[in-house]
Amino acid sequence: MVDDLFEKEKKGLTPVKGFNLVGIDYFGDSDDQLYLIEHFDMYQDVLNAKKNRKNPEEYFILYKGVGGEYLSR
Repeated sequence: MVDDLFEKEKKGLTPVKGFNLVGIDYFGDSDDQLYLIEHFDMYQDVLNAKKNRKNPEEYFILYKGVGGEYLSR
């Protein structure tokens, strides 16, 4: 159930174009743990922003694939 909510949040924060850097709020409600940090047009820019964070493993890059699938890194 928690995984379903997490996936729903990820889909809601995935942009139609470009890339979103998303953080995890471990103290937030279980259905509202993800939050948008910033939107980027280029993958390299969002990747650099993630790498420059204090704990990069606590952030996701969300984007849509060529076939419209929801992807994260």
